[in-house]
Amino acid sequence: MATGRTHRPATRSRGIPEATVARLPLYLRALTALSERSVPTVSSEELAAAAGVNSAKLRKDFSYLGSYGTRGVGYDVEYLVYQISRELGLTQDWPVVIVGIGNLGAALAGYGGFASRGFRVAALIDADPAMTGKPVAGIPVQHSDDLEKIIEEDGVSIGVIATPAGVAQQVCDRLVAAGVTSILNFAPTVLSVPDGVDVRKVDLSIELQILAFHEQRKAGEESNAEAAAEAETAAAVAPPAPRGGTTGGSRKGPDGDVPAVMPA
Repeated sequence: MATGRTHRPATRSRGIPEATVARLPLYLRALTALSERSVPTVSSEELAAAAGVNSAKLRKDFSYLGSYGTRGVGYDVEYLVYQISRELGLTQDWPVVIVGIGNLGAALAGYGGFASRGFRVAALIDADPAMTGKPVAGIPVQHSDDLEKIIEEDGVSIGVIATPAGVAQQVCDRLVAAGVTSILNFAPTVLSVPDGVDVRKVDLSIELQILAFHEQRKAGEESNAEAAAEAETAAAVAPPAPRGGTTGGSRKGPDGDVPAVMPA
């Protein structure tokens, strides 16, 4: 199989940067929460804060969608939900297959967010014959021998790989050969795919390592702050240094240190 990039170029056909596309789900999540609370409009500052970006970046992102809001009013929440959903392709039903129904695959199968966001779990697939027919999240598991048939019958274009790393590339090759053009990879390995196939990798260990870095940095900052506070406290309670020439000791003379003279 020909190998190539694991991602498409940095921009889409409509000229929307990939970084903007990556932020659209964040905006949609924040907007959906506002919609559920019946909030009619939102300012760029409020929406940016809810999505975790700065307002200038948000306004730039929305300009690619042709949405500029109304000065003094803000953005129409419902219209933005529709506009972003349409841009992300969520106004239609996307059938998804999950391959590898271990603990992670079973958890993904039971994730309620798929249906509410335009995705339908069309099939659960596993290579273990003992799993065949077993219901997981209300969906019977099918054997991996039927993978190609399932993809063709359900018109699947998105595959989720939750297998061990050792078989992930083989599963990926079969998905691609069967017509799947988008893959979400949870296996701890890098997949090789031909041009025209998108791969999004979710590596939980990497995310945990990043969190560990931030925890270590916060601990270091707290330690430094405590040390600075202790030094400040010590300086505040320390007795003043004795001043020469008043209570004895030494003072500088032309020939060096000479005893200080006590006042008569």
